[in-house]
Amino acid sequence: MTKADKKAEYNAFLAVCPSRQLLDRISDKWVVLILCALGGDASEQPGASHAPKAMRFSELARLLAGVSQKMLTQTLRALERDGLLIRTVTPTVPVTVTYELTDLGLSLHHLTRGLRQWAQTHMGQVLANREKHDARAS
Repeated sequence: MTKADKKAEYNAFLAVCPSRQLLDRISDKWVVLILCALGGDASEQPGASHAPKAMRFSELARLLAGVSQKMLTQTLRALERDGLLIRTVTPTVPVTVTYELTDLGLSLHHLTRGLRQWAQTHMGQVLANREKHDARAS
């Protein structure tokens, strides 16, 4: 049996565990928002489709207000490397490049969707708590 054949056991509480790097990557705000966008969560309109979809770089850049081109490029490359999304180049004029979630990326998207929804739902309460805390600290 080779080393690759053995099922590795990972424990993110250990300093040397590689799953810590993965947790660091997937907890990034741009990763969460990219996964939600590609997962079809961008529209909050009632009755809007929440089906995963392929998107062009420019679509993602417009949707993710505040992300720099460099950061979006780096994040998409990292997600592609980790197997969470697929980059497809279509030889048209001009060349069309799209990004879409893999099955692995879609499985993570189901978790990040809940995280994004939680943040949006509870932001008012968090802001109120911050104000109370800051008032006590002053």
